Amino acid sequence: MLGLAAMLGTGVFIVFAPAAARAGAWLPLAIALAGLVAACNAFSTADLAARHQESGGGYIYCRERLAPWVGRLAGVAFLAAKTASAAAAAGVFGHYVLPSHPLWAAVPLIVVVGGLNALGMRWTARGAWVMVPGVLAVLAVVVVVGLLWSAPPDWSPDGLSGAGTGAGGIAIAGAPRAVDLGALPHPVSPLGVLTAAGFVFFAFAGFARTVSLGEELRDPSRALRRAIPASLLITLVVYLAVGVALLHALGVNRLGMESAPLAAAVGGAEAPALGVVVRVGAAAATVSALLGVLIGVSRTTLAMARRRELPGWLAAIGPAGQPRRADLVGALAAVLIAVFAGPIAAVALSACCALVYYAVVNLAALRLPAAARTWPAWTSALGLALCLALAALLPPKYVVATVAVLVAGSLVTGLLSWRARRDSVGPGGAAASETRQDM
Repeated sequence: MLGLAAMLGTGVFIVFAPAAARAGAWLPLAIALAGLVAACNAFSTADLAARHQESGGGYIYCRERLAPWVGRLAGVAFLAAKTASAAAAAGVFGHYVLPSHPLWAAVPLIVVVGGLNALGMRWTARGAWVMVPGVLAVLAVVVVVGLLWSAPPDWSPDGLSGAGTGAGGIAIAGAPRAVDLGALPHPVSPLGVLTAAGFVFFAFAGFARTVSLGEELRDPSRALRRAIPASLLITLVVYLAVGVALLHALGVNRLGMESAPLAAAVGGAEAPALGVVVRVGAAAATVSALLGVLIGVSRTTLAMARRRELPGWLAAIGPAGQPRRADLVGALAAVLIAVFAGPIAAVALSACCALVYYAVVNLAALRLPAAARTWPAWTSALGLALCLALAALLPPKYVVATVAVLVAGSLVTGLLSWRARRDSVGPGGAAASETRQDM
């Protein structure tokens, strides 16, 4: 249930628009491919988590299985991916709740949720049992309405912003001009399907929440063997149903241009209440997703700061046992991304960084002995290859931005680590230096 809560939080409400713009009618194939990549990554992460039961995720796994500098690369990639994911969640919240001025809703949301994290508020299984059925009910409404209703053939992208408001608060074009497939901003091609899969992978990335529960379970090996495939399969079926319904309701052209596609899919059904239901569901899901994502950012920040690969003051622990400074810095970074990049840009940056992160995690998993594996080694090899391919085929500007972030972050963390080792050398400091290097 916690895994479903993490995966159904943000991506389903936005990723099908940029994915459809690149995959066209092949969107279901892109969704299936993204699900395959997520499964391979989940299997590798689960095997590593069972072997290294320490907070920090891939940052720890890659340090132990590969090298400290690879661990720093994984840590930077994870922090960049999750911070951008937090900005995307807030952006989706803004576009569904206050579409005329989305930033006016997105930025305050990050501030409030970041403050709650700093005060020690955490997402629990009880909350997931409330949220997941509600989101599934909203998605069921979208699927049913989307399969029973379709957009009029005379819609116009030029008229979307200036047309009247239809049911659910969605602008309905009035200009009698149809648009053919050639009007899509990105030509559909086999490589476009892979690019679309990279976008859709963002919607699956919450599977890591299931994997991270190993040390909290009575029989983690048995429980995770069931929970991981079950949560991924349920999510895949839901995403396929939603994707097909959106294609039917809006068509490829309009779907590729929508900023709130699920609300648009029910907006023309002449039932205003349905639009309200979808927007409320999106708001609840993105708030819970934002809370969980920012917790993940602060945990990895804390692990890196304790090893002096981020500034040591980020390792400070608050009175309730939470890394308060790490929580606040993560929220501030998410605010900056939300302000200077829209939700689609944040999704693309998050997906690219996450794919690089899981490529390195799959490489670390390949170093596990056969006796320590629950899942076959070929799933890690396949995950490594697919992650690198999908990351490289995302829009070039986001690939360049990802490379710049990873290089800069690796240099900074490497410099901080070197300074920490240098400062520890002195009277009685050699042993401390050796200890830190071993860590």
